[in-house]
Amino acid sequence: MKMKYNFNMEERNFDPASCLDDLDLRILEVLQNDSSLTNQELAQKVYASPPTCFRRVRRLRSLGYIAREVAILAPEKLGAGLSAIVQITLDVQSAEELDTFESDIITDPAIQQVYRVSTGPDFILILQLPDMPAYNALAHRLFTSKKNVRNVRTFFAVQRSKFETRLPLPGRS
Repeated sequence: MKMKYNFNMEERNFDPASCLDDLDLRILEVLQNDSSLTNQELAQKVYASPPTCFRRVRRLRSLGYIAREVAILAPEKLGAGLSAIVQITLDVQSAEELDTFESDIITDPAIQQVYRVSTGPDFILILQLPDMPAYNALAHRLFTSKKNVRNVRTFFAVQRSKFETRLPLPGRS
């Protein structure tokens, strides 16, 4: 049985999850637990034939449901055991100034995540660094040397209680 997927992504109340059937959701659930599975192993786990599974995964990638597949490394084993959460407030918050600051910082490999946020600071950054001197060098290079940075507030993690990359999927727990 061939499935036909008709949807308009421009539609005002478009729910991307509504384009996914049970097999798609099973595939996504298994892949977000272990994306290193072979197609054969994945097909067995989701109770589908390997060709069907291959086509579905390819379609999920092309539609953007699977953004990318990566290995998650242990920062402490690689000498990057200092985790920092940084709040940045700019003096001037015009779109141009926000874009400029963002483009200046996103290329630094120690900056793992960048969020523009509302109500409070302008940016929240997640950093992974080797140690305090590395943080100080980064803070000077990217924050305190910039004229438009009004405030930098940094929190250093003393313990990570949870780190999860899995997303809850509709109809799954």
